[in-house]
Amino acid sequence: MERTRKPVVRGWFTEDDGAEGGFRLLGTRCTACGSVFFPREDAYCRDPRCAGGGELAEVPLSPRGRVWSYTDGRYRPPAPYVSDPAAPWEPYTLVAVELEAERMVVLGQTVPGVGVGDLAVGMEVEVVPGVLDQDADTTWTTWRFRPVAGQR
Repeated sequence: MERTRKPVVRGWFTEDDGAEGGFRLLGTRCTACGSVFFPREDAYCRDPRCAGGGELAEVPLSPRGRVWSYTDGRYRPPAPYVSDPAAPWEPYTLVAVELEAERMVVLGQTVPGVGVGDLAVGMEVEVVPGVLDQDADTTWTTWRFRPVAGQR
């Protein structure tokens, strides 16, 4: 039986890598002031300088950015983090990526196999689909970052 694919948070990213424009994080842009938000904002503009009155429109974020900072997670986080205590802990790498066009930094994990030794501040990375977890019925999808080919 094939697992059902479900996004960890619906509406935060496209779910089809083959879609026009490829896999993308989704934010919202205020039509009054132009501020972009991720995670998305659907109720009101969070920019305190905005005069208000603008609609919040969904926008795909830049598919590439530059490493702003990074670190690794070598321990199992405490509750409320959900993990199987019987399963071996797999270290992971977190990366903060600056999206220049949106003037924001987005946090995410790197793809499996990319560690802190493979990254450098200023390196170009791209957002790609990833898997956070799976059980017998469901594959929980998310986003990951990977270095753009030709760098390291």
